[in-house]
Amino acid sequence: MKKIGFIDYFLDEWHANNYPAWIRERAMLLGLEWEVAYAWAEIDKDDGMTTDEWCDKHGVQRVTTIEELIARSDAMIILSPDHPEHHERLSKLALQSGKPVYMDKTFAPDLAAAKRMFEQAESSHTPLFSSSALRFAVEVQQHKAYALNEQIEFLAVTGPGMYANYAVHQFEMIITLMGLGAQRIKSLSTEHCNHLLIDYDHGRKASFLQTNPAPFQAIVTYEDGEGQFIAQCSDIFIGLIDHILKFFDDKQVPVTPKETLAVIALIEAGEQALASRDTWIEIKR
Repeated sequence: MKKIGFIDYFLDEWHANNYPAWIRERAMLLGLEWEVAYAWAEIDKDDGMTTDEWCDKHGVQRVTTIEELIARSDAMIILSPDHPEHHERLSKLALQSGKPVYMDKTFAPDLAAAKRMFEQAESSHTPLFSSSALRFAVEVQQHKAYALNEQIEFLAVTGPGMYANYAVHQFEMIITLMGLGAQRIKSLSTEHCNHLLIDYDHGRKASFLQTNPAPFQAIVTYEDGEGQFIAQCSDIFIGLIDHILKFFDDKQVPVTPKETLAVIALIEAGEQALASRDTWIEIKR
């Protein structure tokens, strides 16, 4: 059985609490021999389980250093999904290991950090990928296949949550369906609703609407005037876990660094746009 090591800021969080069982279930169904075997966390959560309590609950062995975890693991997951500001520090040694690394969303707090992490992984020949689970929704993947043959003229995506933690999901859908080429972004937001408009190359456009009553949905309009409504985003974590396990097995990166960098560039530019309503912000490359 091949071993996965968890590196986290603190382990008692939603992703770490669910991934071990999902990995075990999906690995069995896919006929792959992977399990979460080791874990290391920088701190204990103030109002939650300690690292020892988490490890006991999930049947995972606690290690005392990141170095030990890397040495004993065949692949690693860097978690800390709500604190991406720690990703660069937590992943530094893993990205020098040459072993496959999955970095949980949001990949980086800014584009500069994202570039540094990919550069470190590349220089050490470490396979690395990151993605929001929304990329792997059944419906998004179906429309992605269709969009390869039909140019998207306009895409509108919706979703809930706070910008800092959840913007990645909608931007991931935009990049998955429309690809690269976003040029600039501006905000037409209100106090309780984040509304961003994105100019793409060749006159294409996308709309980002974030408000708590909204589910993750999308409306696609193709250049021939036809369109599709993505009414739900289903099986997102099944798709994500499957891609992580296959990546660990064959080391083939399912999401290119360029796409992940484009997502982070949109998040960063969108944050600037939210601070300066109705002003176009150029998206960095």
